[in-house]
Amino acid sequence: MRSRLTARSTRLVLAAAAVTALATTTACDADDPADAGSSAAPSAVASAGSGGNDGSSGDGSSAGSSPTGGSESGGSTGTTDSGDGGKSGYGQSCGTNDLDFTVTSESQAGGYYLVTAKAKSGITCYLDNNTPSASFGSGVDGVASPVGQGGEDPIKLTGSAVAYTGINPKTTNNDAGKEFEHVIVAVTEDDPDPAELKLPEAALVDKPIVTNWATDRAEAVPVIV
Repeated sequence: MRSRLTARSTRLVLAAAAVTALATTTACDADDPADAGSSAAPSAVASAGSGGNDGSSGDGSSAGSSPTGGSESGGSTGTTDSGDGGKSGYGQSCGTNDLDFTVTSESQAGGYYLVTAKAKSGITCYLDNNTPSASFGSGVDGVASPVGQGGEDPIKLTGSAVAYTGINPKTTNNDAGKEFEHVIVAVTEDDPDPAELKLPEAALVDKPIVTNWATDRAEAVPVIV
């Protein structure tokens, strides 16, 4: 009786072992190689992204180039600025701020001031307006009247070329008048940037006159005709 029970118990143990082995084998078969491959894919993608293969540098900044073939961070605009503020063209009318002025005291015709105008370096322009605007102070009585002497229209100023105008501050034969230390000169009456010129000495002003622009200084001696 004991031997039959022992043999039966042995068969049950072997059967249980077989069932366990079968279950283990089935579980291993479920790990399909295709599934294993797909689970590894995210690691490969992350590695490519961090390795710079997406067109970015290692520090995350863009390493691309501009559509024109040059670097996006370099290159010039192709334009340059001239030192004369764009006033180096030919054929333009002179503005007061295009010119340099000097004033000298002359003794002819009872005394007058000779104003010499010269184009600033790099500028070529034309004195289209024959008669300059000259005044002493801001009052109407300080405005110099043109006497129509001399004059060339237009006068080209460039390099060493100069133009002259003569200003007589006092044409009356009396002691009347006001003293001024500066004369205001402009190419035109409405010039937005007139020049205030220091006189060699204070001038007594009463009914002043001014000549036209001329290239010959002899034509810039102001006289009443």
